[in-house]
Amino acid sequence: MSFSFIHTADIHLDSPLVGLEQYEGAPVEKIRGATREAFKNLVDTAIKRHVDFIVIAGDLYDGDWKDYNTGLFFTSQMVRLQKEGIRVFLIRGNHDAANIMTKVLKLPDNVYEFPIKAPGTVTLDELGVAIHGQGFASRAVGENLVKLYPPKKEGYFNIGILHTSATGREGHENYAPCTIEDMKEKQYDYWALGHIHLRELLHPYDPVILFPGNIQGRHIRETGEKGCTYVEVKDGAIEKMEQIPLDVLRWELCAIDAGGMETVDELLDAAREALERKYEEADGRYLAVRFKFFGATKIHRELIAKKDLVLNQLRSVSLEAGFGEIWVEKVKIETAGLNDSGAFISEQSPVGMILKFMREAAEDEEMLQSLLDEFRDIRQAIPHELKEGEDGFDFSDPGLIKKRLKDVEDFILYSLMETGVGA
Repeated sequence: MSFSFIHTADIHLDSPLVGLEQYEGAPVEKIRGATREAFKNLVDTAIKRHVDFIVIAGDLYDGDWKDYNTGLFFTSQMVRLQKEGIRVFLIRGNHDAANIMTKVLKLPDNVYEFPIKAPGTVTLDELGVAIHGQGFASRAVGENLVKLYPPKKEGYFNIGILHTSATGREGHENYAPCTIEDMKEKQYDYWALGHIHLRELLHPYDPVILFPGNIQGRHIRETGEKGCTYVEVKDGAIEKMEQIPLDVLRWELCAIDAGGMETVDELLDAAREALERKYEEADGRYLAVRFKFFGATKIHRELIAKKDLVLNQLRSVSLEAGFGEIWVEKVKIETAGLNDSGAFISEQSPVGMILKFMREAAEDEEMLQSLLDEFRDIRQAIPHELKEGEDGFDFSDPGLIKKRLKDVEDFILYSLMETGVGA
C-alpha cells in the first residue's frame, strides 16, 4: 500500500501586521497578504503532487477572525482540494483554540477537525492509515496530552497530530508539554507536530517526530525558508521526506563584521554582496532584510552619527541589488569604537570635562535613577512608537540610559573630528 501526505502547521491565516506601517517604504500589502499566498502555494503543491491527504497541526488561524473573509478564504481553498479528492485533517492550536473563535463556518466535507475534549482517531482503511489527534479547548493547555492518546492501531500506518512545545522551546509558550519518550511509547509511525515556527526534526525514524515550521515568516524573528513537509509511504515504511518551500516573502538577517573597515563605502560594498547572495538564495522571492553591523571599527562613530543616512544608503543599494524586490527593514549598529578618544580630547578641555561627566554618570546608579525620574514626565509627551517595541525607550531601565550616553559621546567625538575641532 502506497500513499503520500503533506504535514503543515502554524499557518496563521491573515496574521495582523504590528508596527510595519511606521517604516518608510515597508511593503505592507505584500506582507499583509503573504500568509494567504503561502497557503495557496500549499494547496497548489498538494494538487500538483496528487497527495492523498494533508494534516494541519494547529494554528490554522491567528485568533478570532476580524470578519468572515478569513474563513471564506480557507473554505475556498478546501473546495479546490475537494475537487481533487484530497482530504484534510486538522487540530486547533493555542491561536485558534475553541474558546477563542467566536465565528463559525461549516467545514467542507473533505475537512475533518479532531475533537478538543479527548483524542479522536480516524481510519482510512483503503490506505491503511490511522490518524490520532486532539485540539486545544482553550489557549493555554498545560497538561501532557500525549498520555491520553490511544495506542497504535495494529496493521495501520499510525500518525499522531499534536500542537505542543515538546520539552520547551525559546520564544514559545510551554503548551501541552511532552517528551520524545512519551511519543515513542505510543509506537506510532509519525508524529505531526505544530506550534514551533522553526523546522526541527526531533526524531528521525521509528517514529519520525517533526515540527515542519510555519509556512510564511511574519517578522524578523522568523527568518529563512518556510514551508511544509511532503511524505511518501510504501508498504508501511516512509520512503521519502522532503521540505517544500512555500513562503512568498522571506525575512533575512545580514550580519556584517565591520572590524578593520576604513570607510562606510567599504561597509556598503559588503552589504551589497550580502544582499545579492541572499536574493539569489531566495529564488525570486521578495526579501525583507535587517542589517546588523558588529566589530571594533574606525567607522563606529560615523555609523552612530549618520545612522539615518546609512539606512537610506542601504535601501538605495538594496533597490539595485534586488531590482526593487528587497526592502531593508532596519539597521542595528552594534559596533564598537577604537580606543582613541583619549588622544583626541583632553580631560581639562570643556568638551573633555563634559565627556568625563557623562562617563562618571554612566557608572553612578543614583545619578542614573535621578535621570530616569527627570524623564518620567517626558514619557507622556513622546509618540507611542518611540516607547514600544525592541527599540522603544524604557524609562525604567538604567542600562538604556548608559547606552544612550555612550551614543551621545560617540556623536560628539565624530562631530568634533569632522569639523577638525580639538581641545
